[in-house]
Amino acid sequence: MPEKVVIIGSGPAGWTAAIYAARANLQPLVYEGAVNEANRLKGTLPLGQLNLTTEVENFPAWPHVDSEALQAFSRSALPPERYENLRGFYEGKAAHRGKRAVFGPELMEYMRQQAIHFGARVVTDDIVAVNFRQHPFLLTSASGEKVEALAVIVATGARANYLGLPSEERFKNNGVSACAVCDGALPRFRNRPLVVVGGGDSAVEESTYLTKFASVVYVVHRRSQLRASKIMQERLFKNSKIVVKWNRVVEEILGTEEQGVTGVRLRSTVDDSWEVLEVSGVFLAIGHTPNTDFLRGQLELDEKGYIVLTKPHSTYTSVEGVFAAGDVADPHYRQAVTAAGTGCMAALDAERWLASRGWA
Repeated sequence: MPEKVVIIGSGPAGWTAAIYAARANLQPLVYEGAVNEANRLKGTLPLGQLNLTTEVENFPAWPHVDSEALQAFSRSALPPERYENLRGFYEGKAAHRGKRAVFGPELMEYMRQQAIHFGARVVTDDIVAVNFRQHPFLLTSASGEKVEALAVIVATGARANYLGLPSEERFKNNGVSACAVCDGALPRFRNRPLVVVGGGDSAVEESTYLTKFASVVYVVHRRSQLRASKIMQERLFKNSKIVVKWNRVVEEILGTEEQGVTGVRLRSTVDDSWEVLEVSGVFLAIGHTPNTDFLRGQLELDEKGYIVLTKPHSTYTSVEGVFAAGDVADPHYRQAVTAAGTGCMAALDAERWLASRGWA
């Protein structure tokens, strides 16, 4: 018998969709992704991009609290094997003392457990192929399992593009970020010099935003001209706290385990010169890649690979019965709270679509 609804993905959009679908008695089946080296390198491990962040200060209802209170909450809310994923936040040399916001991995574990509490079933595997030309839809996992579904919610997200430097990987979440809006206001970046890498509109937006907190923002661009729109460039050049480093690339990110990022080594793209900047943070603004490779030829995608939504104010895709939520269909906002909101929408859309056919 086919599943009523299968949810692919396990970020804020996926778990919110699972919570709503489970509470509607749709018995959702969630493919949260596999835990393997390939997914780690791509940034597509279970629990989404939020699981790769530190403090989450912009998700409603999570004010600063004592870390000990969050530890007690985690012990109470999570089964022992999931609590183990968070133990390092509370115990050992990396433990945080005093008040703080919720960490991304904590928030994602809580979302996951909330969905399970209401009856969502979870498979720790990737969906690698789909057939949306037949109904019930046919989904195939990496392990070879095949599952049929009356409705599907795609919430596979989008991964940030990184430079691919070993030093970059070393300092992720310890001074290296791909989201200024998510992390820029954190104490470690306030009144400190920061670097933004990129030359498009996103880089200008990130740089301008960071000037609210940083002492100076260096924009590192490999060319002698920005790709950003003229109006965005005008905004950047008028900002006295932004310094552009033309014809430069980041060769290495410097720092220590205790301090995190302390600087960057820049290499010229036009000669053999190089320089070191003392900075406390490096923000990558070189784009995102939606996780939609397995959907090509099955759903309408835009030129960047994002899922195209076909009805205003809904999560409908180009195939009836297939819905999309979160960053996989959102090249603009890419925030946890907007992803969660569209996860709610997708579950409600799926429920109503199934009900209209007598399947809910």
